[in-house]
Amino acid sequence: MIAPSDGTLLTRAVEPGTVLNEGGTVFTVSLTRPVWVRAYVDERNLDQAQPGRKVLLYTDGRPDKPYHGQIGFVSPTAEFTPKTVETPDLRTDLVYRLRIVVTDADDALRQGMPVTVQFGDEAGHE
Repeated sequence: MIAPSDGTLLTRAVEPGTVLNEGGTVFTVSLTRPVWVRAYVDERNLDQAQPGRKVLLYTDGRPDKPYHGQIGFVSPTAEFTPKTVETPDLRTDLVYRLRIVVTDADDALRQGMPVTVQFGDEAGHE
C-alpha cells in the first residue's frame, strides 16, 4: 500500500487480515507538506487578509523568532468563531477563515499548536 503524499501515520482504522470494501479507510495520514495554519479574522480586519499577503506567525515557544507565511485562502462566508479559540469573549463573533501557508516551517511547528498572526509592514507586505 502506498500513500499518495508524504505524511505522518496517525491511526490505523482496521486490523491486519480484515476484509475491506472498496474506498474504505485503512489509515489516517496527516500530510506534512505544505505546512499551513488555519486562522480566523474578524470583519474589521478582513481588508488586510488578501490572498498572497505575507504575514508573520508567532508561537508561544518562539515569541522572538516568527515564522513567515502567505495567505492562500480567505473564506467568502462568515462563520461563528470556533470553540477552540482561546478567549470566550470572541467565540460569539463572526469571522472569516484563512489558510496560511508557512514558508519556513520546521519541526518545532506542530499540528494543533496555537499561533498569533501578524499583518502589517513587518510581515513584508508590498
